Amino acid sequence: MLVQVAWGVLGVIVIGGALFAHRSHTAYRVAIGALALLYLPFGAAVHAWYLATDVSYSGFTDWSWSSFVTDTWESLVVPHDWMFIGLLIAFEATVGVLVLIAGRPRRIALMLVVAFHVALVSFGWAYLVWVVPMVAAMVLLLRAERQEHRLEAPGPVALHA
Repeated sequence: MLVQVAWGVLGVIVIGGALFAHRSHTAYRVAIGALALLYLPFGAAVHAWYLATDVSYSGFTDWSWSSFVTDTWESLVVPHDWMFIGLLIAFEATVGVLVLIAGRPRRIALMLVVAFHVALVSFGWAYLVWVVPMVAAMVLLLRAERQEHRLEAPGPVALHA
């Protein structure tokens, strides 16, 4: 339960920071920091802990609108959770690190977060409550990242004769 509360709090911080990121460098940095926390200690590390302590991922897709997703999850992912959740851990750790690196790595991380969240909808329509604001936040952070990049990029060099 504590992990879900942390995810919710960090999600609110990411979304709130993203709303003001285009006007405030501080809001932008807070949102990026919260996103890194969401994916590193509260994503990758939590799932690593779950794997180490044999937490079952069975039932995760029970609310899916697709029996294909539920059946595939239960027959493929659950019996081989070490591999599939291991890939999830690697993904979350990669995103958590890339989002901390300004420029192209951060933009790639933000786009990966969008793709990840869109894929979550296949696990059930209830995820839309989380997915829609998070995707919107990632789009706002991408916009702010481009703005930050333009501000930090050196301008053209004036040539004097």
